[in-house]
Amino acid sequence: MHPDTHLALHHTRAAELQARAEAHRLAVEARLPRRELRTRLGWTLVELGLRLASAPAGAKPALV
Repeated sequence: MHPDTHLALHHTRAAELQARAEAHRLAVEARLPRRELRTRLGWTLVELGLRLASAPAGAKPALV
């Protein structure tokens, strides 16, 4: 293979890899707030479940 052709292919492949790495980095950053929302929602559901479980025996649950 001619050295100039080999160098051009190397530059093209390096640019593709850098673009994929940047896309992956952006995807990881985009997922982080979602975990925070998932955690807050999970703890809210736990709190709601505990309130329903500890309600007095004669009281009706609020979510009927």
